[in-house]
Amino acid sequence: MTSAAVTLLGAETKPQNASWRANATEFLLIGGVTLILFPLAWWLRALAGADASELAVGFLTFHAAYLINDPHFSVTYLLFYEGFKQRAFGRAFSAPQRARYLIAGVLVPLVLAGWAISGLATGSAGTLGLLFELMFLLVGWHYTKQGFGVLTVLSARRGVTFGPLERRVILGHCFAGWAYAWANPGSAAKLVEEKGVVYTALAHPRGLELIALAAFALSTLALLGVLVQKWRRERRVPPLAPLGGFLITVWLWTVYSSLDPLMVYVIPALHSLQYLYFVWLLRRNQARALEGPPWFGRPAGVRVGLLAVSALGLGFVLFHGAPELLDAGVKEASLGPTPFFASLFAFVNIHHYFMDHVIWRRENPEMRYLRN
Repeated sequence: MTSAAVTLLGAETKPQNASWRANATEFLLIGGVTLILFPLAWWLRALAGADASELAVGFLTFHAAYLINDPHFSVTYLLFYEGFKQRAFGRAFSAPQRARYLIAGVLVPLVLAGWAISGLATGSAGTLGLLFELMFLLVGWHYTKQGFGVLTVLSARRGVTFGPLERRVILGHCFAGWAYAWANPGSAAKLVEEKGVVYTALAHPRGLELIALAAFALSTLALLGVLVQKWRRERRVPPLAPLGGFLITVWLWTVYSSLDPLMVYVIPALHSLQYLYFVWLLRRNQARALEGPPWFGRPAGVRVGLLAVSALGLGFVLFHGAPELLDAGVKEASLGPTPFFASLFAFVNIHHYFMDHVIWRRENPEMRYLRN
């Protein structure tokens, strides 16, 4: 989600008589279930012990990825490359948006593919390691920007919008949280393992951690300040569900994601569920609009179902079928047993971040369907 998507919504509001059950379900889907899972994780660890509980949760989330995490990545490809020629070269979009499509759709994957192929061909763990480091750097940006979209888009659907200063402060809190999450904890360069590949991770200086912490603290005060001013000026604050989803995303999923060892396994699935909720909103509303005249298209349930099945299939190919086939032919173990899986995993993650940044913008006409 990007800030630009919010401007599409204007004063459009979600029906005021929406049931509390719908609001509660939405809150759970956009992050609220985290507040339930934390005490459950503590209870499970106390009941079964640290090792047994970690084994159980790790096993569960590994297999749940087939249905949640993997489709969350693959559906981005389906959304992004649908009608790509018209979007990148046609006249429907502005020149800047066409340039974004070309960069994210052509240049970025070519660079990433060349990077990964170079590391694989030369057997260089250092080359692949830098690709992993870029993935870890950008993941916080991706998480917090999605949290920003949760707050601004869902608030606008309820009639609460943010002025330019408020949006800048909220984004500042997102970026400060991203910086602190990446810099924390401070550590020297050390050997780490990622998907079977052992490489030397970059150092995170202690001084950088402290600077990022100070920026995060200041951004928190600024965020609190604009919310107080909004209340004084308008006698209202952001709705509880979007605000809660935003704070959970920034604080519990990004900055303090390692607060509980079991939740480390679960947070990627919760982030994916949050993302898929917005994909569902977008495509459900679009499908409903196409059901009637003048298109008389397929029923909304069929369209959304086909998208879901396609995402499941493509997710399997990207994270299981293709890498397992390629890794089966690996005879040189200098990069570990699964170098192709590691490379594809990093490639898809990073490319997903760039595509997502292009999709959820006001220049994309489909974003109008988030108004409903």
